[in-house]
Amino acid sequence: MKFSVRLARWSQDEDAIRRVRETVFVREQQVTPELEWDGLDAACLHAIAETENRDVIGTGRLHPGGKIGRMAVLRPWRNQGVGAAILATLVAEAQRRHRPEVYLHAQTQALDFYARQGFVAEGDEFDEAGIPHRLMRRAL
Repeated sequence: MKFSVRLARWSQDEDAIRRVRETVFVREQQVTPELEWDGLDAACLHAIAETENRDVIGTGRLHPGGKIGRMAVLRPWRNQGVGAAILATLVAEAQRRHRPEVYLHAQTQALDFYARQGFVAEGDEFDEAGIPHRLMRRAL
């Protein structure tokens, strides 16, 4: 199954991004909508993965302060390189914007995924939206 990743425009791609995040975070992981929709999306750069038919299958965002977040891939597309491709796109954009580093709050079950992409965990585990996380950073 083929997919591609592109930078999104929140104003044009908001509905598709919302569908993916509602499925992954709100339905699957039981994150409350109030926590998921934090009001920061319009200020962030978003990347989306889509099929050849232009169905959006994954998303992530880069906050202007260098935080990568809201990484979500629909279940049938997991473990096929979609998340890594979205993350690589966001990291490349941070580099293009001359960020010295990027950071994220990784769900502990995803620590190995982010470590394979060059992120290093630091600090203790903490709770975010009822899910255990760790801070991870990557120098650029």
